[in-house]
Amino acid sequence: MFSGTNDPWDLETSPYEQAKYQDSVAALGGRTYASAFEIGCAKGVLTAKLGIFCKSLFAIDVSITALAAARQRVAHLDHVSFAQMAFPQDAPSGHFDLVVLSEVAYYWDDRDICRTADWLETHLVTGGDLLLVHFTGDTDYPQSGDDAVTKLLAPLTGALDVVTASRRPRYRLDLWRRNP
Repeated sequence: MFSGTNDPWDLETSPYEQAKYQDSVAALGGRTYASAFEIGCAKGVLTAKLGIFCKSLFAIDVSITALAAARQRVAHLDHVSFAQMAFPQDAPSGHFDLVVLSEVAYYWDDRDICRTADWLETHLVTGGDLLLVHFTGDTDYPQSGDDAVTKLLAPLTGALDVVTASRRPRYRLDLWRRNP
């Protein structure tokens, strides 16, 4: 996607994207995170905003082109690192107190959603947050945004508490916290 155009989803200029990023950061309530993991960072627009609230932020994407732009965008933040990975097939072994899934879970099939839930059970620390932000309109992806979020929550019920579940005209924002 990124090799054909500089900004395929207008991540840098779209009012929709800007509002979504602002809501995403606001949902965190000013909390500071020791170790965060962002899946599908694209060009790092949200990464730059998250980096302010994280002592360490590890961001991944499948696109080398997108990662190069993300690295450049946050070059001033030496606590942010990147890797080319296709989550959940490729997953870090660390533990995180923030995991961000923004516009990615609907790309996964049911098996990948189950793998993600299993990974979260092991790698999201007690008291840690899972932030999910997904488009709610029609797509040609394997899941709708609503289906992906519902399917991910099902196996995690009891392990995570819903802190926020809000809907905007074109997206939903969910914040879940790992309970003790």
